[in-house]
Amino acid sequence: MLFLSVAVASLGSVTHARTDSAADLRPNIILFLVDDLGQQDVSVPMLQGEPTALNRRYRTPNLEKLAARGVRFSNAYAAAPVCTPSRTAILTGQSPARTHITYWTLEKDTDQSSKHPRLDAPKWSVNGAQPSPANLPSLLQAHGYRTIHAGKAHLGSRGTLGADPLRMGYDLNIAGHAAGAPGSYYGLDHFKDAGRKQRGKVLPGDAPASVWDVPGLEAWHGKDIWLDDALAREASAAMARAVSEARPFFLSFCPYGVHAPIMEDARFSAQYAALDPTERAYATMIAAMDDALGQLIAQCAALGVLDSTVILFTSDNGGLSAHARGKAPDGALAHTHNAPLRSGKGSAYDGGLRVPFVAAGPGIIHRGAPIAAPIVGTDLYPTILGFAGVVPPIDRACDGLDLRQLLSGEPTAHNASIDSPFETRTILFNQPHVWGPTGPGIEPFTAIRRGDWKLVFFHDGHATRASGVAEGPRLELYDVAHDCGEAHDRAREDSLRLGAMLEAMQRAVEASGAQLSIERATGTSVLIPTKAAQPSSP
Repeated sequence: MLFLSVAVASLGSVTHARTDSAADLRPNIILFLVDDLGQQDVSVPMLQGEPTALNRRYRTPNLEKLAARGVRFSNAYAAAPVCTPSRTAILTGQSPARTHITYWTLEKDTDQSSKHPRLDAPKWSVNGAQPSPANLPSLLQAHGYRTIHAGKAHLGSRGTLGADPLRMGYDLNIAGHAAGAPGSYYGLDHFKDAGRKQRGKVLPGDAPASVWDVPGLEAWHGKDIWLDDALAREASAAMARAVSEARPFFLSFCPYGVHAPIMEDARFSAQYAALDPTERAYATMIAAMDDALGQLIAQCAALGVLDSTVILFTSDNGGLSAHARGKAPDGALAHTHNAPLRSGKGSAYDGGLRVPFVAAGPGIIHRGAPIAAPIVGTDLYPTILGFAGVVPPIDRACDGLDLRQLLSGEPTAHNASIDSPFETRTILFNQPHVWGPTGPGIEPFTAIRRGDWKLVFFHDGHATRASGVAEGPRLELYDVAHDCGEAHDRAREDSLRLGAMLEAMQRAVEASGAQLSIERATGTSVLIPTKAAQPSSP
């Protein structure tokens, strides 16, 4: 396969792709970005070893087929444990710590953070991402790609330009807007919030408008169709148009599932009859997502472009577990729905941050075992640009690494091991906010993953909105390569490694300009503890 080298002179003057026949060899690219899908919410085992209880619970045959001809990663991370910062990190190639988009957005100039007993969020970018020629779809659009967005966007606040995917570099927007959840998954509800809440009382067409109402799918109103099914059909038609125009396409396909509200897709109910009603509904949402993936793959095959299409499958954060769920395999109603990973969405622990990741297509060599190298959502920016033959802008920071050499199985020019740049990098996570529900690790935090190790700095202990009880700032250190459940805190027993990780965290915070929580009593930022301030070994 041919990779074009197209230089970008500056953000203000982006050159266009070649128009000769070589440009036709550039691959199509599908980014399949699921909402709130946990690493264990699929039947494809992402971890080394035997399938987990959750892998055995769910059925995702189309993802299995994708993995069978591609690769999967055991240590893939979202850039944040909630939606907007994770999605904008892919869009910009910059970490939430750098962009200061550290929490989810909705209304213009409004901080959506929940209240903390002692801490305030810093002055973060409450309006999310905004138009820029450096945005991923803008760069691809400028280099000749047909850019298509389908599904959840949640990039910028309502009332700002960033809420509209058409302003962010997409030629076509199918149902994307400012909100991060749908009013309803049912076409019979017109995908409206009031249609779901008042079903049988108010006709959906007469229902009052809500920010959660999914726009642009009027053709499917009143029909017995699932939301992500309608999105897949619309996206399939858009791909066909791009192929008929002989243009490579970039499709950002973002199902609204499996985000709440948890609703049941009856097409798949019989497969999960043994589960309690809530978990049955959740499992059908996963099945509907997988069905949408299968539709896109089948359309690529029908159009004769499957072998020239790169497909990247992942999620924007870990799976929901703190509330609104039924029984996990261990019988718990909260915090174990991502086991063996700890906790879930919103948390600093890996249940909130680790996500499934599968890639297949031209230039990607199949491997039977998961790739262990730690990767993160920002890596998608240089990787997708690399597949498209576009050089990332040189006058702005990029926090991602190009994954193509990992995907191809070829060593780098300067290292015998293809994993070395990934094993020695520091991945920074920064969420100086309280995310609604309480649970393990759902607190304002800063964390890093470096090699096998993960350090978490909780800005103010086990604070809860209900009790206000806290232990004060604390550090936790885990060998997550061998302790993915983060059960054994090594902070007290490995002071040398703790000191080295603290230094790496401080460097990463300074390099990115990360904002930490503000102590309300003093109006000053919390500080990362120094090595000298750490407790001695017991």
